[in-house]
Amino acid sequence: NAKQLRISHVGLETKTIAIPASSVVSVSLATVTENLQDVVVVGYISQKKPSITGAVSTVNMGDLSKTRIADVSQALQGQVAGVFVAANTGAPGDGIIIRIRGEGTLGNNDALYVVDGVPTRDISFLNQSDVKSITVLKDAAATAIYGSRAASGVVVITTNSGTKGKNNIIVDYNSGFYNATNMPKMLDATQYLTVKDIAWHNTIGNSSSGISPYAQLKSSGNYANTNWQKELFTTGISKNLQVAANGGSDNVQYLLSAGYFDENGIVVENHDKYQRINFRANVNANLSDRLRVGVNMQVSNAIQDKLSSSGDAPGIIRHAMLRPPVLSVYKSTSDPTYDANDPYTDLPFYADNLAANGGKWNGSQNAFEFTSNPIAIVHFTDNKLATFQNFGNVYGEYSLLKDKSLKFKSNLGVDISFIHNKNFAQNFGDDDGGGGSVYPGMGRNNRPNSLSDERGETKTFTFSNTLNYQKTFNGKHSINALLGTESIDSRQDVMSGSRINFDNSTDPFRYLDYGSTTSVWNGGTQPDNWNLVSFFGSATYGYETKYFLTATARQDGSSRFGPSHKWGFFPSVAGAWIVSQEKFMQGIDWVSNLKFRASWGISGNQEIPNDAYQTVVTQVGGVVNKIRYGNPDVKWEATTQTNIGMDLTVLKNRLTITADYFNKNTNDILLAVPLPAVSVGVIESTYINSGSVNNKGFELGVRYQNNEHPFKYSVNANLATLKNNVTKLFTFVPNIIDNTNHTKTQAGQPINAYFGYQFDGIYQNTAEITKTLFTNTNGTVPGDIKFKDINGDGQIDDNDRTFIGNPIPKFTYGFSFSSSYKNFDFSFLIQGVQGVDRYNDLKQILNYDTRPFNSTTKVLKAWTGEGSTNTTPRVTFNDNGGSKVSSVFIEDASYLRLKNIELGYTLNVTNVGIKSLRFYISGQNLLTATKYTGLDPESTSLKDQGTYPQMKAFIVGAKINL
Repeated sequence: NAKQLRISHVGLETKTIAIPASSVVSVSLATVTENLQDVVVVGYISQKKPSITGAVSTVNMGDLSKTRIADVSQALQGQVAGVFVAANTGAPGDGIIIRIRGEGTLGNNDALYVVDGVPTRDISFLNQSDVKSITVLKDAAATAIYGSRAASGVVVITTNSGTKGKNNIIVDYNSGFYNATNMPKMLDATQYLTVKDIAWHNTIGNSSSGISPYAQLKSSGNYANTNWQKELFTTGISKNLQVAANGGSDNVQYLLSAGYFDENGIVVENHDKYQRINFRANVNANLSDRLRVGVNMQVSNAIQDKLSSSGDAPGIIRHAMLRPPVLSVYKSTSDPTYDANDPYTDLPFYADNLAANGGKWNGSQNAFEFTSNPIAIVHFTDNKLATFQNFGNVYGEYSLLKDKSLKFKSNLGVDISFIHNKNFAQNFGDDDGGGGSVYPGMGRNNRPNSLSDERGETKTFTFSNTLNYQKTFNGKHSINALLGTESIDSRQDVMSGSRINFDNSTDPFRYLDYGSTTSVWNGGTQPDNWNLVSFFGSATYGYETKYFLTATARQDGSSRFGPSHKWGFFPSVAGAWIVSQEKFMQGIDWVSNLKFRASWGISGNQEIPNDAYQTVVTQVGGVVNKIRYGNPDVKWEATTQTNIGMDLTVLKNRLTITADYFNKNTNDILLAVPLPAVSVGVIESTYINSGSVNNKGFELGVRYQNNEHPFKYSVNANLATLKNNVTKLFTFVPNIIDNTNHTKTQAGQPINAYFGYQFDGIYQNTAEITKTLFTNTNGTVPGDIKFKDINGDGQIDDNDRTFIGNPIPKFTYGFSFSSSYKNFDFSFLIQGVQGVDRYNDLKQILNYDTRPFNSTTKVLKAWTGEGSTNTTPRVTFNDNGGSKVSSVFIEDASYLRLKNIELGYTLNVTNVGIKSLRFYISGQNLLTATKYTGLDPESTSLKDQGTYPQMKAFIVGAKINL
């Protein structure tokens, strides 16, 4: 038995050689781009890649490790075909949206995450450095094992575990600098006064020879020139420290890790911070040759300073765009309204107006509209959300047979979180004469001051038991079978209270006890309690490693449905043929693997309020009133999906191609329908099953890797198409209109399609108006927007509205490149979407509104006379057509973004007792190519009212392995 030496390296084949007599060993390792025998976690069990019959994508962890993002969900961006990931806003701690193969329902489309066997809808608590593998289950054959909550896809995550051998300690620290990017060009004070003077003269009722208040102010020179964007945005800073230790023996392996992440955003002061601390302990132990137990547990604490990062009042981004530049940030100390505790300008009037108006604001004399001072909003915001979470599992696995082919596993998962949201709304701003005798002299914002304090806890326990049999017979027949049960119990409790009119509003007194006792509110409830009981089974049969057939079935019983429809059944079947194993493929050496896959299956959705099938009543003074009519027949929403796929590996495993076509139909959509108020009064909507949505598309993933030369590199590219279409709605609800977001959902259109008037240029003269409009009821004049007369009746009214945009991306893609040469490594990631529209409400209010807000420099090219332009209407305080919801404000939000780029250098330090030391510098969101004129095309809001943008970042760091 000669001693042997085993040599391995990631991305290269492993070799075992006899130790030679000489002390020098020279070994050449061949490239292994993708090991076809790799094991993939696909749901309760693991499978080797050849036996996988569904549409399953594994994330390349090497590429993922170079994206330095606080939320693991966002790190998936651009990594997997058919997976759309976007940030709600760029504000630290704000959520991430992930969509797998489109929007399948009119309700909740969130994917299901399964972390170490424990299901959850949120993984913001996870440390990226703790993640060992990520697998995305996309088709119904792969997701059906998770049944009732798998209709929107499943992301399976396993965390790092200990390894046998010498202890390892890894320390990774980086710090980043962030800045706002893609800011619109706003009018300066002189431009603003010039444009508003033109608008004043273009307004009906104003004398052409009159002098506007803007001209008067301009000639006086008594105004500021404030760039509100520069005043609002600053340089953000992040700090990220990750420490991990792992090791173990043959019987016990452990991993311990801790992380600290701190990000102070790009808004001035420190009211948009996000901090998170994590501790993790993963321990696995072989108590005997057959019994293995383990625990994976994480404790995290996150604190988010919540700012109004998007939307209207009190949206700081929106008001930084709207506020006229002639207004200063701070009042003059000579202003009679000046207060050292509140030195910010508020309503845009001047001190000399106060005496004439008895010290009160007169709205009729307001020439600048009363926007809010965004710097004051930031300063007086005190809204903190703290989340403490304990997430993990304990398990035991016992081999019932000596050959370990039959294993029983019991897993208990816990997800316990405590939240505390405390928001103190400080009174500030100028007295506008409101408040009456109760709150006289107070500022118009938050009158009076108030405190809301909410505490809640959510406890979810998942208990699963599985029996797994894996065996190969006669070298030809293989079987991997699973039987299991699972029960999930979730309980949520919330208590909250509020008080107003605090005499002392300093920090030590911002507690409920110190508010006024004349207005006290408190409450407590259990808003979301539910149970799920499940039975499931799955079996994969393989013949000669060429043919594989998988069948899966799951039955779920949910407390969210009535007794007659409590149970849902979710089956699937899939097959795979590995053509490259056939005899007729022998001799074709350039093909390493060729596999065809096909699948069909059903998965479900139960995302409605608990007990939604029941009628809800209240009793006040002995009078019983119905709040909601129940529907005992409401049942599971079901998504049926077919998938055809191909996996191809060629060129000695260097090039791998995966292609899929899917067709996904969601039926019996859970829809909240309002009942006619004339017959039942105004009550809550009743849930019914009605409507169908279809998503279909093509996905392609390509990976090429070459490690045979000093310059080693890999390329990973993916793209996906998607067509979303509503095929049916409720008989008595032919469409769903969302007037807030200007959308209309109806059969034949995508979900939430934009609906409004179609832009058709600018009226150039009176003759054109007379020719187009038989009746000019809107008082249209030359220079106003021209809309298409859809029905040809010679007037523009509601009947001329049509579908004008699609908010669901038609095409998504990603491209990553990583390389190394000697001690240097370099990587980058490009990500983008195509064919997506967004309603730019900020554009509407900046450049088309009848009120004197600030505008972008685009208004400098507005219509001034016949032939001057056919795209931008005249500036005026009358309606020039800009008040109508129209295609003018529907913009192409497609973009291509350099999401991440990183350069690293590894020092040769093994001679000082250090295994490795790597320094790196990263950039994020450095370049964005887009036609969208809003702050961020990545925003997922249907109506963009001004959103905290994605930040451009430069990060430097070091990683040491001891």
